[in-house]
Amino acid sequence: MSRRKVSYYYDPDVGSYSYGLGHPMKPLRMRITHELLTAYDMLDKMDVLRAERATPEVMTSFHTDEYIHFLARVTPDIAEELTYNGTRFLVGDDNPAFDGVFEFCSISAGGTIAAAKRISSGAADISINWAGGLHHAKKREASGFCYINDIVLGILELLRTYPRVLYIDIDCHHGDGVEEAFYTTNRVMTCSFHKFGEYFPGTGTQEDRGRGKGMGYAINVPLKDGLNDDSFRSIYEPVVARAVEVFQPPVIVLQCGADSLAGDKLGCFNVTMQGHAHCVRFVRDMNIPFILLGGGGYTVKNASRTWAYETACALGIEKDIDLNLPWNEFFDWFGPRYRLEVAENNMEDTNLKDGSLDRVRETALQQLSEVQAAPSVGIHDVPRESIGQHLGFVADDETLLRDELDDKLAQHARYVYQLQESDAREPDSDESEDFDSHRYDSADSTASRSRRGRQQRSRQKKRMSIMSNEWYEVPQLNHFGYYDRGNSESAGSNRSGKVRFFESGLRWDVDARRIVTNSDIHLSVKSLMEKGGSKQDVLDMEEEGLEEEEG
Repeated sequence: MSRRKVSYYYDPDVGSYSYGLGHPMKPLRMRITHELLTAYDMLDKMDVLRAERATPEVMTSFHTDEYIHFLARVTPDIAEELTYNGTRFLVGDDNPAFDGVFEFCSISAGGTIAAAKRISSGAADISINWAGGLHHAKKREASGFCYINDIVLGILELLRTYPRVLYIDIDCHHGDGVEEAFYTTNRVMTCSFHKFGEYFPGTGTQEDRGRGKGMGYAINVPLKDGLNDDSFRSIYEPVVARAVEVFQPPVIVLQCGADSLAGDKLGCFNVTMQGHAHCVRFVRDMNIPFILLGGGGYTVKNASRTWAYETACALGIEKDIDLNLPWNEFFDWFGPRYRLEVAENNMEDTNLKDGSLDRVRETALQQLSEVQAAPSVGIHDVPRESIGQHLGFVADDETLLRDELDDKLAQHARYVYQLQESDAREPDSDESEDFDSHRYDSADSTASRSRRGRQQRSRQKKRMSIMSNEWYEVPQLNHFGYYDRGNSESAGSNRSGKVRFFESGLRWDVDARRIVTNSDIHLSVKSLMEKGGSKQDVLDMEEEGLEEEEG
């Protein structure tokens, strides 16, 4: 087999970030991987590049403006305030607001986007970004240690050039963020092999197949504990081969989450390094350009070893390297055997009981046989610059030349109005219709009110923790974009029957002689203006409060 052109993206700063003491996600694993590649002299065999870090403007091609603006300014000191006591953007304990979180996200996303551009330009047959693969991040919320969904951003870049993209996910957890992003399109087929059953994120059944034009283009392969190499190969090869045959992708994105390896701290499979790397070799041998990304992997030395070996697979030299580790900066970590290996353990493969693996395989193949022929898309010349750049509205640093406060107010206005418009698009829930019924007049039919009530309450979702695999509830989002906390006088509540945009939720505290919220958090004039109010609002409230006190 001829050697293929391989591009490898690495930023030396990526290993310097920390999610916090005791947190299972360790960005240091990317640096250890790089040290192994250096020790094995692989860097000379591929193009080693440092990608331009993703800008907020680029990130908003998928994520909301409000979420990106939040990530760009959140710090551990003000995280409670910006997340509304942990009920917005960073929900739960899985995603802490660590120092440098936005820079870390910009490195991850920038590497994957650059890898996609490298493939699209024809400069590489295989592009690698082990700092990418963060597949749980949602459009407006972090999830499962993932803040920015670099995979979605990379696929969107590929879709500018290619008509179709096949996404394959071998992480132990379901690739819910990527599937959700492309659930209604037939231009991206998502194929996820993952553990299912009281396991984060609690999604990924074989009944989830897509919606609308995307019906049939979401393939899920739910598996059980103890999956070994033979079982994995017996289901991976036929499903991926059939997906390629039916979908005919001109490019593939392969997420190589290493938490599916044996002995992972949060995983529950029994796959060896060779079994994991076989997935890379199988895609490589199809001679289709593809992108290799990282993902999960919480036993650091195993993730680093496997990604180093899979880089060798991309280069086609896996048979030439010595599995006895050469000396490197982290050599002592790999004792006592000091080998490039991840061995299996004595876990029982429960997938073999009662023919479970065979049923899942047959179902997946049957679903793929029902997929229509690969959709064709008219290909046009890809613009080399945005409209804003072409017209001169974007500065050299790719930031819009607008007043900062105007920008914030515009973002807030769009967010509030989009919440109103999204009511009719929310999925149904089976709960009662009491919530927010005052918004609908008596002319509405009973069925219509019931439907709208269910749609509103569907925003009260449950989340699962990736560390504990336990469910917890998230406070309900009301029609002002705030979360109800069971207080009838909570911020943003309105019983007049009309939606008043830019509700500040402020009141005059007579005893304290100041403007406060219901949570007794003092807001400055600047904060009030950012919420859509004005200085006159403050003066009016102060005058009203003084009159009440004198009376």
